[in-house]
Formats: sequence, structure tokens, C-alpha cells
Amino acid sequence: MKKTLFLSTCLSACLGTLLASQFALAEDDLVINGCTIAPETQCPGVDLSGADLKNQDLSGADLTGANLAGADLRHTILKNAKIEKANLTKADLARADLRHATLRGSNLTEANLEAIRGWAMFAQGANFYRANLRGANLEFSRLSAAKMQYADLQAANLEISWMTKVNLKGANLKNANLQEAKLNAATLENADFTGVRKHYATFQATYMKGCKGCPFDWAKNGLIENQ
Repeated sequence: MKKTLFLSTCLSACLGTLLASQFALAEDDLVINGCTIAPETQCPGVDLSGADLKNQDLSGADLTGANLAGADLRHTILKNAKIEKANLTKADLARADLRHATLRGSNLTEANLEAIRGWAMFAQGANFYRANLRGANLEFSRLSAAKMQYADLQAANLEISWMTKVNLKGANLKNANLQEAKLNAATLENADFTGVRKHYATFQATYMKGCKGCPFDWAKNGLIENQ
């Protein structure tokens, strides 16, 4: 009987300690303007402008319409996050994980997205004006009708990405990987295409005036092979 009572008391104490620890962790969660910074958080329309969110885990979060202007999101996990129609002007997302994230219609003007993990990212109609996307992995991404004027995409991986009607006027695409990318009806005016890998990429009705290194004879030769 005494042994059973001792075990019961010990079990209760252990459970109490565990629960207390869990509550303590919950109390330590970062909360900004009513938004708990945690995976799967639901914070549409929240104001997180200028917030320090580096190294945080916001995977699966709903940040639709959020204000993230100037926010520090370096190395932040945003995998599967919903960030549609959000303001990310001048935000720092260097090396952030944006795999399968949705940024449709978001404003990323002058944002830093250097070396992001953007595999299969959805950013149709998003604004990347003068954004830094150097070394970004955007393989299989959806960028149709995105505004990428004067963006820096040097050495970015855009293999098999959909870029129909994307505006790349004046963009730097030096040494980027555009193999099998779809740039039909896109604008490459005054862009720098030097060293671009474009094996099997398509450029149907693409505007290339003033572009350096663009495949001006693509319409004549069809798919470009071994480049």
C-alpha cells in the first residue's frame, strides 16, 4: 500500500512538473501586437513592421495582409506560410525558408531575399521591384505577372519556374539558372542575361529590346538546347 501511494504521489508530482514546464514555455512565447510568433499562428492583417523575427518558426502561419515592412526575418522558417497581399517592403528575409509559401500580390519592394529557400513558392503578381534575390532557390516557383524590374537575380535558381508575363526590365540575371523556365510574354527589356543557363526555356512573345545576352533568335530556332 505504501509503495503504491509513493508511486502515485511521485507520478502526480512528475505530471505537475511537466505541465508547469509546458505552461512556462507557453508564457515565454513571443507575442507582438496580439500575434503569437509560433508555427500555425493565425494573424491576418497584423502589424509586424520593423519586428525582430529572425530565426523564428512561423511555418504554416497565416499572415495574409500583414504589415511586415522592414521586419527582420533572416533565417526565419516560413514554409507553407500564407503571406498573401502583405507588405514586405525593405524586409530582410536573407536565407529564410519560404518553401511552398504563398506571397501572391505581396509587396516586396527593395526586400532582401538573398539565398532564400523558395522551392515551389507561389508569388503570382507579387512586387519584387529592386529586390535582392541573389543566389535564391526559386526552383518550381510560380511568378506569373510578378513585377521584378531592376531586381538582382544573379546566380538565382529559377529552373522549371513559371514566369509568364513577368516584368524583368533592367533586372540582373547574370549566371542564373533558367532551364525549362517559362518566360512567355515576359519583359526582358535592358536585362542582363549574361551566362544564363536556358536549356529548354521558352520565350514565346517575350520582349527583349536592349537585353544583354538574350536569345533574340529563339522564335526562329524554337527550344534552345545545350545552353
